[in-house]
Amino acid sequence: MTDPNPAGPNPAGLAEDTAARLRAQVIAGHLRPGQRLSETRLAGDLSVSRNTLREVFRLLTHEGLLTHAPNRGVSVAVPSMAGVLDLYRVRRLIEVPALAQAWPRHAAALRMAECVAQARIAREAGDWRGVGSANMSFHAAIVALTDSPRLTAFFAQAMAELRLAFGLLDSPELLHAPFVQENGAILDLLQAGDTGGAAARLADYLDRSERVVMTAFARLENGVTPG
Repeated sequence: MTDPNPAGPNPAGLAEDTAARLRAQVIAGHLRPGQRLSETRLAGDLSVSRNTLREVFRLLTHEGLLTHAPNRGVSVAVPSMAGVLDLYRVRRLIEVPALAQAWPRHAAALRMAECVAQARIAREAGDWRGVGSANMSFHAAIVALTDSPRLTAFFAQAMAELRLAFGLLDSPELLHAPFVQENGAILDLLQAGDTGGAAARLADYLDRSERVVMTAFARLENGVTPG
């Protein structure tokens, strides 16, 4: 399928919008690390021209979400341990201060509550990918407490990279199950006005999450990557 107006006034905007849609698929866990992408099929699925899709590939390759190899085409990136460590560093620099300086009645706090409820429902259904998606949305809502569009956009990119790292783990339940309760506890502290306590609990949360992910990555050091 081709763009309805491929020579329209804002082709760059279409590519950016489409990149955001594809990035959202990564964050939701629909695309896995190492997965090859069919240009023809994806252009049809996204209802864009192949020229637009190539620009999308360029944008997301620049972000580190996709890779291009000669004779192999475009694939979803496979994160490195160093990259994941850096992502957790970024998370501490953004999320912890966001909570510490938050207004407890901010609209984003309501979104955090919705995410906690969604995660609990998904947990009861054994839908661990759904739990992971709710968890991602919870942390995006924490960043939304800052009212900074730039931080929100930057964090969305970081979360997409982190979701790829989660996709390498054999047991998403091991990763996400403990943090359903933690998200609820962080939310309770925020709603009670204890933003310092919420920030401290989040800092501990991130330390433990990082250890779980790094332990799982250590098991993959023998060169095992997803096909």
